Amino acid sequence: MLPGTLIERTFRERIILVGVIFPGRTEEMVGEELDELARLVDSAGADVVGRVMQRRNAPDAATFVGRGKAEEIAALSQSLDADTVVFDDDLTPAQHRNLEKLFGRTAIDRTAVILDIFAQNARSPEGKAQVELALLRYRLPRLRGRGSALSQQAGGIGTRGPGETQLEVDRRRLVRRMHKLEAELREVERTRTLQRRSRARGRHRELALVGYTNAGKSTLLNRLTDAGVPAENRLFVTLDPRTRQLSLPGGETVLVTDTVGFVRKLPHELVEAFRSTLDSVRLADLIVHVVDATAADAEGQMAAVREVLNEIGASGVPDLIVVNKADAAPEEAKLLAHANDGAVVISARTGEGIDELLRVLGDRLRGSDRVVQLVVPWARGDVLAAIHREGEVVGQSDGEESATLQVVLDDVGRARFAEFVAAP
Repeated sequence: MLPGTLIERTFRERIILVGVIFPGRTEEMVGEELDELARLVDSAGADVVGRVMQRRNAPDAATFVGRGKAEEIAALSQSLDADTVVFDDDLTPAQHRNLEKLFGRTAIDRTAVILDIFAQNARSPEGKAQVELALLRYRLPRLRGRGSALSQQAGGIGTRGPGETQLEVDRRRLVRRMHKLEAELREVERTRTLQRRSRARGRHRELALVGYTNAGKSTLLNRLTDAGVPAENRLFVTLDPRTRQLSLPGGETVLVTDTVGFVRKLPHELVEAFRSTLDSVRLADLIVHVVDATAADAEGQMAAVREVLNEIGASGVPDLIVVNKADAAPEEAKLLAHANDGAVVISARTGEGIDELLRVLGDRLRGSDRVVQLVVPWARGDVLAAIHREGEVVGQSDGEESATLQVVLDDVGRARFAEFVAAP
């Protein structure tokens, strides 16, 4: 198995999927989630050979699905020659261990699959560090009780024999590595904070592309900016954020950042590990929420995205719904746009609706601007230079003794140049 991954890739693993219908859920809802899990498994490099659905009132503490159903799954795994059983819901460390003993093969959950895909697709040093940290946070509690698997000579249950000693050594090693990664990511965050301050001085507005994975964010970034980023029909192709400049029809230049795609039940470990990367969303002037018109449950995907935005503290940022893939599902795209006031319908692949999107983006950003009118004497060349450095001059008229400027300034800039604000 490749370092840092959870699914074998020297061959295509054979996978059985397991979904449980709890109260408040329907068979159709769980079936759609298993369909998505199948796509995740395919992205991870494995093949689904069977699926199991069960109705329960609550998870079984020992095996999640109950002893009888677990034995059925074990028999099915044997008959289908499956390598791994993947559960759509999170397993506790105890359930994980009990199921593997009963199955005689690997048992993992949806979180492990997503972490594995992230480990495969991370490219930048920061992305790799974030994914490794998430993997370690996931693995650490699952070391408990595995002394026999981590030592050549195991201690008995409830004892502190050699196995337990080796377990503690491994735990300390993981914790040390986690602390090192956390320190590295804090340093990256300090660098990113300095970059943001530099951008703030230039007064470039910032747009953040968000959306469910495979909604077409990277294709849209390529269409808008000729970014040339990978845009494949697979889940989680883009992990590392990419920022490009975009010129709007009114002449303004804005920065557009493509972020990692979201998904239902996005692992908390990943949200925490990628929190610094996702700050570009929280600090954006406008969130461009890209929605896949071809999705079977587009509204559900939008709700999943909003849930993550809320978790990272970005729920208060203004957003614009952009319904993508109108070329493939024109009627569905119109219905989605009608249900979401102010939405724009586009096809990032063909370019349909892009001009309208650019116009709306410009209008939305200008509508949120707070333009200040300043009157600055020509003798104060230092002030004029500072205004051009720290604000965005959107209009200027020259008089004999002074210049009158319409400038977009942030709160700090408005306070700094308060003495030059024109009288109402």
